[in-house]
Amino acid sequence: MTETRPLPIGVTLGSIGMDGAWWLESARRLDEAGYAGVWCWDHFIGRGDRTVPVLEQWTTLAAVAVVTRRIGIGSFVTNVMNRHPALLARMAGTVQAISGGRLTLGIGIGGHPREHLAYGIDFPEAAERAQRLEEAIGLIRALWSGGPVTLPGPYYPVADAVAFPRPDPPPPILVGASTPAGVRLAARVADGWAAEEMDYERLAGRYLEALAAVGRSRDDVRIVVWFGGGRSG
Repeated sequence: MTETRPLPIGVTLGSIGMDGAWWLESARRLDEAGYAGVWCWDHFIGRGDRTVPVLEQWTTLAAVAVVTRRIGIGSFVTNVMNRHPALLARMAGTVQAISGGRLTLGIGIGGHPREHLAYGIDFPEAAERAQRLEEAIGLIRALWSGGPVTLPGPYYPVADAVAFPRPDPPPPILVGASTPAGVRLAARVADGWAAEEMDYERLAGRYLEALAAVGRSRDDVRIVVWFGGGRSG
């Protein structure tokens, strides 16, 4: 409990080894039970048995937007390397429209190289993935304005791009970060931080320092902390 109100509790439902009907029914039940949010992972294959079913994140979130009415929905977290950010901006904007404004976009640099190799997706070093993440967030925000947008970025250049309808409101963007450099990036360019429990305990102070360094305060941002485990996450 906080001093003023109950701490909002959401549930991250695992997407690996799960049935689509189970996922949607679980999300519907969480909605009816009054939870604050339901979150989905972004993976294409399992880490162990590669034959287990894996639900794709954004098609799952779109379906959840239809079968729920109140609960927040979000990506914990989208791998920036898995989709071109202009396409992701359109996908997220569509889910925001379908859900009536309940989406949160969590996004990070990814960390499952075997998955990238299997699907032929580039997996550069972490420093480049962080640069791509920062550029991607700028492009997504620009496209959510409707456009036209022309950006000559080194990774994701666009020319006279438009993106209608504009999401209203634009979904908040959280950066998934587990390093000092990551929390500095989150403090600088995002609406908040998506952290796993151990990373939060280790880096919370550095995140607050990074916020102060760019003239922001804890009240300006949202922090979502993941803890737990097991089949459902």
